[in-house]
Amino acid sequence: MIYPTPLETVSASIIIFLATSLLSAMLGRSQPSLIRFSSILSAIASLAAFWGGFSSVFAGSTEAASLPIGLPDMPFYLRLDPVSGFFAALLGLMGFFISIYSAGYLRGFLARRPVTSLLVFSNIFMAGMLLVLLSDDAYFFLISWEIMTASSFFLVCFEDDHVQNRRAAFVYMVIAHVGAVLILLSFGLIAGFASGFENFQGYTFSAMRTAQISTAWSSIAFILAFLGFAAKAGVVPLHVWLPEAHPVAPSNISALMSGVMLKVALYGLIRVCFDILGVTEWWWGGLVLVFGLLSAVLGVLYALMENDLKRLLAYSSVENIGIILIAVGLAMIFTSFRMETLAALAMAAALYHMLNHAVFKGLLFMAAGAVVHSAHEGNMEKLGGLIHKMKWTAPLFLAGCLAASGLPPFNGFVSEWLIFQSFLLSPALPNSLLNLFIPLGAALLALAVALSARAFVKVYGITFLGKWRGQQARDVHEVNWPMRAGMSLAALSCLSLGVFPNLVIGWLDIIPEMLVSGRISPTAEASGWLWLTPVAAERASYSAPMVFLGIALIVGIVYLTFRTRDVSVRRAPLWDCGFEKMTNRMQYTSTSFSMPTRQNFGFVFSIKETAKIIGKKDAGLFPEKYIYHLKVRDRIWNFCYKPFSDGSFWLARKVGRLQHGRIQIYLLYSFITLVVLLVFA
Repeated sequence: MIYPTPLETVSASIIIFLATSLLSAMLGRSQPSLIRFSSILSAIASLAAFWGGFSSVFAGSTEAASLPIGLPDMPFYLRLDPVSGFFAALLGLMGFFISIYSAGYLRGFLARRPVTSLLVFSNIFMAGMLLVLLSDDAYFFLISWEIMTASSFFLVCFEDDHVQNRRAAFVYMVIAHVGAVLILLSFGLIAGFASGFENFQGYTFSAMRTAQISTAWSSIAFILAFLGFAAKAGVVPLHVWLPEAHPVAPSNISALMSGVMLKVALYGLIRVCFDILGVTEWWWGGLVLVFGLLSAVLGVLYALMENDLKRLLAYSSVENIGIILIAVGLAMIFTSFRMETLAALAMAAALYHMLNHAVFKGLLFMAAGAVVHSAHEGNMEKLGGLIHKMKWTAPLFLAGCLAASGLPPFNGFVSEWLIFQSFLLSPALPNSLLNLFIPLGAALLALAVALSARAFVKVYGITFLGKWRGQQARDVHEVNWPMRAGMSLAALSCLSLGVFPNLVIGWLDIIPEMLVSGRISPTAEASGWLWLTPVAAERASYSAPMVFLGIALIVGIVYLTFRTRDVSVRRAPLWDCGFEKMTNRMQYTSTSFSMPTRQNFGFVFSIKETAKIIGKKDAGLFPEKYIYHLKVRDRIWNFCYKPFSDGSFWLARKVGRLQHGRIQIYLLYSFITLVVLLVFA
């Protein structure tokens, strides 16, 4: 029996996604049936992508093909190797979870609008991301990149009757295309050195790998590629589209964009830097490391200031992309000094955290969508006490928070522990400047991880604990079973990836061998499945199964102790601080929880506070009303993007004066332009 190859399996996945998109556009009359139909086919396509990518990494195989459908003498080249296979498996895994979730989530839109366009573009979006991963030439890569970008633009502005949705989609599209132009310039520069600038024969990645390019020009190509992919990945200071686009997009799309699309951008960066150009200069890694640290620290600080659930998760994605870049930067530094084992450790940590972030951030966005779907509110200041109403969603959300906080036994801890091990081994670098700077980087990473834990304590505590702060709590309910199933599978994956890290490292370790010519699995396998030993047992080891069993044992003992003791719970009113009538609003809020961070890191934010007391002058401590308004803005937006935006609108208003609506005037403009061109041409 002949089985399909990994490349054929992933290609079949793309065909299924595109066919599902076409059929969704044609069969859009019965919306409930269309949702079920599209979700089932999307889940099948996602499983095919996962299996093809997983098989490619497991076998360590590389397959190539070409499609004669491009320009004359410029066919499209396809290639699936373990690097692209890893990202295809990641995409397929999250696509499967989100497809199941979407079968229940999209029902909530039926009372407001049809979801045909959402289903059409979401499947094109998935196919576009897979095409980016399979592309083996610059021409096909950029076309696939534009398919991914354009489809995600329409998904962001799905509910286009809201002005903030259209604004967010516009900001996203502008930054995405600035990045695309930079990627185009980088590819053009490398291809020009590969075959000469007078023809297009060097546009394939195989030709680019053989390009004879000087250090100066390769550095320029690297900077262009890094900035281009950083714009799509949401790296500070090109991150401003993330907190705008993620909150307004449907939650299943937010999970895909944060969990998968950001990783596709990182795939492009890894492909260009490690595979096509090859890392030759240590300062390349230093640059990536600096931007990673900046993104990690600023991302989590801005997340702590947010009151909107999905905006907070968007800023958390900025932080985690920064953590991944920290590991990638370390891998580049180690590679430039020919320290293959340490480079493999840092690269494995980066890949592991990409997988982990995809799973736990996808879970958190799905859970946030469940909260908004049930409570019709995403502002944490108006939520609270949902653990009593959403008894299934609450523990799943908690699992995502624990994973995102980097706490064992969940997956976030393992990858962050591996990154710290890379930092601890950096004194072996033969560079005094790096030996001075890298310990500071480790300290900043520790700060970011600690602040991340604080942010998710705030998220879970304010949203699910305490009492309901809104107007009507009786309408809040648990979500339907497809949504619970999708979240449950993601939560189980968070736990599995945290408890069995050796299996994951053994599976993906072929990728560092391809990229940096080093592996860490021999040391990991020598310690068996019980202990994760990245370099040597005398340096550091971690036993995730034993930690899991220890935590489970402690939790079980505590639970049985309280269950068997005959102790009645006494409920009594809290101290009311002298107020006669306590309300549910008089409890810790999201804003008050963030106040210490706001005071200690106030220089990072653009803060505007106003307080007003309404009542008689002699009201004393009990006026009629207090009005407090706090506005926290991103300084990068205020100082980098707002002047440009205001200037663009000013110029548009000035140019608008030329638009009189009279055809004679427009013909005069055309005539004057023609005369000027004839005179100066």
